[in-house]
Amino acid sequence: MSHAALLSLTLTDFRSYARATLRPDGRSVYLFGPNGAGKTNLLEAISLLSPGKGLRGASLTEVGRRLPGEAVGRAWAVAAEVEAPETGMGDDQPVRLGAGVEQAGATRRLVRIEGETVPPGRLTDHIRPVWLTPAQDRLFLEAASERRRFFDRLVFAGEPSHASHANAYDKAQRERMRLLTDAAESGAPADTVWLTALEARLAQAGALMAQARARTLLALQTEIDGRGDRPFPRACLSLTGEWEKMALEGVETAEIEPRLAAALAAARPRDGAAGRALTGPHRGDLAIIHADKDRPAAECSTGEQKALILNLVLAQAARLSRAKDAPNPILLLDEVAAHLDLKRRAALADELTALGLQAFLTGTDESLFDHLKGRALGVRVSELGLTALEDV
Repeated sequence: MSHAALLSLTLTDFRSYARATLRPDGRSVYLFGPNGAGKTNLLEAISLLSPGKGLRGASLTEVGRRLPGEAVGRAWAVAAEVEAPETGMGDDQPVRLGAGVEQAGATRRLVRIEGETVPPGRLTDHIRPVWLTPAQDRLFLEAASERRRFFDRLVFAGEPSHASHANAYDKAQRERMRLLTDAAESGAPADTVWLTALEARLAQAGALMAQARARTLLALQTEIDGRGDRPFPRACLSLTGEWEKMALEGVETAEIEPRLAAALAAARPRDGAAGRALTGPHRGDLAIIHADKDRPAAECSTGEQKALILNLVLAQAARLSRAKDAPNPILLLDEVAAHLDLKRRAALADELTALGLQAFLTGTDESLFDHLKGRALGVRVSELGLTALEDV
């Protein structure tokens, strides 16, 4: 598959924009301007051209433009053109993608490819955004659930089926816990036949999740270990969950699945009393060690933590850029440059150029992107709109 870079992006009634168009033509872009000007809104729009809630995790009703006095956001749309897969015929036309809602307050997102309504998962055939935001600065200080969510996005970027397995797992888990908590509150026995069926679904989806996480972790660690010449701290990654450890040790899915089902069945009384499931791949954590200092990331400085996460995201992008039959990732780096020293900002620019990946970066100061000038499109973002430097 081709580079699959973003050629154009058009926003309609999205966040702060009544309408805006950005035409990177496949180039990387650095967006600069004051806080609140709408830089992150552009990155969020790109992130919503993929399954899920985007880089802010917002509900669909939040992203529609809303004027004073309007109770809910307006109907909104994000449209884009991306490079088509190369056919060798010389007449490849851009692929048109779109996402949005048709009515104010709608909670169902419509996705279209070439004008045809399709499931959101089809977007991954054409574009795979990978992002890093200031909210992830606290990744090592947050609860394990935040690290799982961060890592699962990395897994999903390489294995889109991981999202469907995770959704199936979450749905079955909610139904199982409803049965157990209802039984605990009423004192009546739960439906064991239905519980067994739900636990079979959980075990199947959970085993696949554990294997996908293990594959991603091993691939990322290999990539990171091969990046020793970069001025970013090297991380040692591990997964603490019982089921992911089995997968990392080479235990096959066919063996993990019945063991997980048995563990869930044995845990019914405990889970019912606790009101939550206490075993399964939803309980694991991602552990990161600063390799050079042999110190947990949580004990490192804020700057070191940010550099560790950035190196992890770059390693993922480099790995995915070599994947066959999949579009290259598009990097969305929100306010990353401000936290890097001059040497690392230069290294980041060199890395993006060397990888040949399209990236969108934001920052308040144009000088943060001096090393990208001539290699990326600069765009000033202000209350007046978007102004490409080449048009000034």
